Amino acid sequence: MSRFANTTGDRILKRHFGAAIFFALLTSHAEARPYREMFPGRNFSDAEKPLLQKLDFQEGAIKLPEAKATLNLPQGFYYLNPADTKTVLVDIWGNPPTAAEGRLGMIFPAKYAPTDPESWGSIVEYSADGYVSDSDAATTNYDELLQSIKESIRERNPEREKQGFPKITLVGWASAPRYDKPAHAMHWARDLIFGNDMKAEHTLNYSVRVFGREGVFEFDFIAVLSQLKEIEEAIPTVTKLVEFDKGMAYTDYVDGDKIAAYGMAGMIAAGAGAKIAAKVGLLALALAFFKKAGVLVVIVLGGALRFAKGLFTRNKTPTA
Repeated sequence: MSRFANTTGDRILKRHFGAAIFFALLTSHAEARPYREMFPGRNFSDAEKPLLQKLDFQEGAIKLPEAKATLNLPQGFYYLNPADTKTVLVDIWGNPPTAAEGRLGMIFPAKYAPTDPESWGSIVEYSADGYVSDSDAATTNYDELLQSIKESIRERNPEREKQGFPKITLVGWASAPRYDKPAHAMHWARDLIFGNDMKAEHTLNYSVRVFGREGVFEFDFIAVLSQLKEIEEAIPTVTKLVEFDKGMAYTDYVDGDKIAAYGMAGMIAAGAGAKIAAKVGLLALALAFFKKAGVLVVIVLGGALRFAKGLFTRNKTPTA
């Protein structure tokens, strides 16, 4: 008797196979590689190998349906999907499982493996908050905004310490806010110190926001201040990573679309509280409103939840 005769089950099998091929064609732009191919000639420790074996290092076009966009990674960068991001944040960098919730993935420079002590990368998220007006990008006094953020952080330090988190000192801008109008992207960096030792290694909180018609792509870099120059060199690439689906770009806005409850200044101030990313920590402030220097700042919804999740850590060595 012939296998795979012309039966109803056979036709269903063919349809499923055809659907699988179609899906594969849609996703074939992203190329996943094992760590040995990604880092040829590298010698990794016995602790690193089983962790790196779990990861699929993806390059090329990364489709993100939930954000109605694609990340087009050029040569020199790789992407890790949400499951692999959890492996990095939890198993390699030693964070609690809640640290990986809601992430769309991470991007890294290809010269670093996630287990390298000097590695840096960016968490990728998307907030469907609506269209963010850029009308205040050129008129905001960012020095005044900086002082407002400093004061807000100082006021909240006692509560953070009660919760068991280290105090935060915002030293200043590591890179002042800058709006890339052609790319519809805002980026800025803060110089931070965690804890009471003012001689401790400074933390770099570098944020990039890329705007679309319905929301904002968020790239938050996990690094230290000494890596500022290296990250600054990557920023022009990062601001051009996002390709929104047809009709979803920032310039596709039409009257009647949802408008975000914040502008550029409010987003920057909220980012200071909600997502302070660093190799030694990623701390979130409680939900809050404050008005400083004539700017109403709204700490984005979800900030209180992220506060409860606690401090992200970045260990120098992987946890087995």
